Amino acid sequence: MAGRPSWAEEAGADRGVRAMKEAVRIAVIGVGHLGKHHARILAGLPEAKLVGVVDVDAETARKVGEQWGVPFGTDPLNLPEEWKVEAVSVVTPTRFHHEVAMRHLDVGHDVLVEKPLTPTVAEGEEICARADELGRILQVGHVERFNPVVKATRELGIQPRYIESDRLAPFTFRSMDIGVVLDLMIHDIDLTLLLAGSPVQDVEAFGGSLFTPSEDMASARLRFENGAVARLTANRVAMKPGRRMRMFSTESYVSLDFGKRYGLIVRKKPGWDVQKLDLEKLALDEVTDLWKFVFEGLLEVQEMQLDEDDPLSAELRSFLACVRDRSAPEVDGRAGLEAVRIADRVLRSIADNPW
Repeated sequence: MAGRPSWAEEAGADRGVRAMKEAVRIAVIGVGHLGKHHARILAGLPEAKLVGVVDVDAETARKVGEQWGVPFGTDPLNLPEEWKVEAVSVVTPTRFHHEVAMRHLDVGHDVLVEKPLTPTVAEGEEICARADELGRILQVGHVERFNPVVKATRELGIQPRYIESDRLAPFTFRSMDIGVVLDLMIHDIDLTLLLAGSPVQDVEAFGGSLFTPSEDMASARLRFENGAVARLTANRVAMKPGRRMRMFSTESYVSLDFGKRYGLIVRKKPGWDVQKLDLEKLALDEVTDLWKFVFEGLLEVQEMQLDEDDPLSAELRSFLACVRDRSAPEVDGRAGLEAVRIADRVLRSIADNPW
């Protein structure tokens, strides 16, 4: 393999003082179903200069390159030196993430890797260690972190005690190199780790294969050290797509629909304590509108219909900002690795409970 490009040494030394208005020179590696959207968005962002696209399928690379007026290639490990790449977005099949990410870290590129970081914990550990050793930015594409409903929920400061999520998708014949846990459930594993704010104590899971050699449906229960519990379900052979999560705490209930970018928050009004509410003395037959009494007298209901900010655009802009100012990513390599660790525990539990 070719060594580190000569220009990369100078570029790396200068990154700490680069002007905010300077566009990051970035290439997309893998421009299939999802990668072509990375290319489309990056081509339109002022913070980015899309310098090239790569795909092992020459026709796919050519089409996307010509669509956005940039050079194209078929070698994901060795990009033309004249592209002067500073950063790459790796959107290859999961089984190639380790090889491609390691190569680009080694030649001095900052790297965004689509989720999951890697199919195995060992490979993820190697990528994170290499990024740390070389001082490179490593971000993992857990795009739901950038969904407006997730950002709004975090701002509320709710500490959930029970989380349940359902992530459903029709069968698409994509991501056949991994099962539904690493394909879909990994999103909700990452979110529950973020929202619960505690290490996972134990995992119990069940799942099975329907159309592929890997699991196509899975259900997992995660118990956290702080006592919180999460129940996650993922299914990639559903009739309709769905991405929903519900959270319960001692003070509130939150229902999120990621697809519709809609949230519903129900909270107890200040000073209300169910333990002090004397239900025997409460003349319910005299309450003319029980629904109004509960939801206006005892509870606060807030709807969140959030803006149309595209989570993938927000994710890519966040990565570019990290490359510019050398700040820590919203989802760094270690966060992506922790999601893979828990996914691995889910998969091992499924293997122990075959159907």
